[in-house]
Amino acid sequence: MSNVTYDYMEKYIRELIPAHEGILTELESYAENNKVPIIHKEVANFLELMISITKPRAILELGTAIGYSSVLMAKCSDDIEKIDTIERDEKMILLAEENINKAGLQDKIKVLKGDCLEVLEGLEGKYDLVFIDAGKGHYNVFHPHCLRLLSKGGIIIADNVLYKGMVASRELVIRRKITIVKRMKKYIDMITKDENLITSIIPMGDGIAMMKRRDD
Repeated sequence: MSNVTYDYMEKYIRELIPAHEGILTELESYAENNKVPIIHKEVANFLELMISITKPRAILELGTAIGYSSVLMAKCSDDIEKIDTIERDEKMILLAEENINKAGLQDKIKVLKGDCLEVLEGLEGKYDLVFIDAGKGHYNVFHPHCLRLLSKGGIIIADNVLYKGMVASRELVIRRKITIVKRMKKYIDMITKDENLITSIIPMGDGIAMMKRRDD
């Protein structure tokens, strides 16, 4: 469990969510068997809900892994025209592209290969939804680019912001993770204290931050 909510609460909530079918079930099984981290079941459900509400046409994802969340998002709505997803790990890129092709979504999902920050620096255009699930110690440096690329009325959703509860409780901090925890705290301070943003931190999964510009 994530240490973000009580175990019995997580178990109860996850049992309420209907199971996926087809390619998503295959990817969930692969992730579990091969210890590849993917978004928690309740976070996947939340993404589906937000896409249904906001109806984004263009989505940017930071952190592809095996392609699970990009495939999930692409299947949420026919309004989605493109999903650009960034990944630097060559093994993950090959797996993701294979899974995207298997899902028949190769015309909608494009894997942008390379270091996340470097790819972000070279991107132009606008995205209606930005989903951050990449290097947890670098959210604060990704943030300005995510804002720059966000369309009017668009939203940013960042996963893992409470990082196994360590961001909220010193008692949970693992020594080797101190740097990541400090950087994530800096990120949360940045987005919650920015008067130009409406930000909500949600204790779901491993912690979600959702934000939108106030003037939108």
